[in-house]
Amino acid sequence: MIIGSHLSIAKGFYKAGQEALDIGANTFQFFTRNPRGGKAKDLDFSDINKLEDLMNENDFGKLLAHGPYTLNMASATEKTREFAKMCFREDLDRLNHIPCDLYNFHPGSHVGQGTDKGIELITDIINSSLREDHNTFVLLEAMSGKGTEIGRSFEELRTIIDEINLKDKVGVCIDTCHIYSAGYDIVNNLEGVLEEFDKTVGISRLMAIHLNDSKMPFNSNKDRHEKIGKGTIGLDAIVNFISNKHIRDLPIFLETPNELAGYKAEIDMLRQLVK
Repeated sequence: MIIGSHLSIAKGFYKAGQEALDIGANTFQFFTRNPRGGKAKDLDFSDINKLEDLMNENDFGKLLAHGPYTLNMASATEKTREFAKMCFREDLDRLNHIPCDLYNFHPGSHVGQGTDKGIELITDIINSSLREDHNTFVLLEAMSGKGTEIGRSFEELRTIIDEINLKDKVGVCIDTCHIYSAGYDIVNNLEGVLEEFDKTVGISRLMAIHLNDSKMPFNSNKDRHEKIGKGTIGLDAIVNFISNKHIRDLPIFLETPNELAGYKAEIDMLRQLVK
């Protein structure tokens, strides 16, 4: 199983790789810059080379880079969209120099303009930024549907993908808390949910998993992550989810409310339960 958690790269990529090993992980997720935005740190190529060696020596799976939360391509404000475009382009360029070929971001919120307009703005930025020479798969994150979020349904994700020119570079990251909150019953009807995803988006586009329990009830449209087995999804459903034939070989990333010791405990537990 390729499983890890979100880790800080404040002390460097190599340090994050060491922390991943310490918690029993063989991958990790990181923010490309401060999650609230701002300038990305200059790349330290010696540090990156040490991470790459560590990954090769320890049979790591794919890493996942996460765009900042302030990246809103669907904003009604031009300044916000320009910031999103700058972050998106710069992140993809930087990832060509990092052993990480998955880049996940929240599609955005249309803030009252309507979903169609929001999707138009999102795809305009992606199409003007994503190039053939980028090494990275761009992953749209499935969202919970709070407020005016775009990506709350498989249909919305498919509509975005349909409008992207370089479709072979685009995939989806499913967050278990998000889709459960969005009304996809992975507890009682997992096979039906995955079948619907396959028919709507295509199961081959599912490239990564954010594994979280939920503090909120089913179909609440609330994004509140919980520790594994402590929420409304429950341990049995989570184990069933990651044991599924369409999920088990994908890289899995914990975003549960934990410190390193908590992530280690969850990873150890899931490795024991999923054979």
